[in-house]
Amino acid sequence: MGLLTLAVAAGAGAAGAVAIVPAVIAVAGFTAGGIAAGSMAASMMSTAAVANGGGVAAGSVVALLQSVGAAGLSSTVTAALASGGAAVGGAIGALI
Repeated sequence: MGLLTLAVAAGAGAAGAVAIVPAVIAVAGFTAGGIAAGSMAASMMSTAAVANGGGVAAGSVVALLQSVGAAGLSSTVTAALASGGAAVGGAIGALI
């Protein structure tokens, strides 16, 4: 439709991406208090530990997700998510 539709869609995409990613990480079991027992995160941690001889390797996906779960997203990652979300939202808005 118009520029307003595009702007609203881009804004919604940016806000949505910044809000949804940390929530999905928490639901998976990567929390501020550590990895939740019985969660997908616990399963991933167990698999990673077995594959690495008993420990989770620094810099691995499990370690990265736990870091985000414990400390949140950095401002750089938040800005990147917002940019990506705005691009996707804008593309969808252009199609409407």
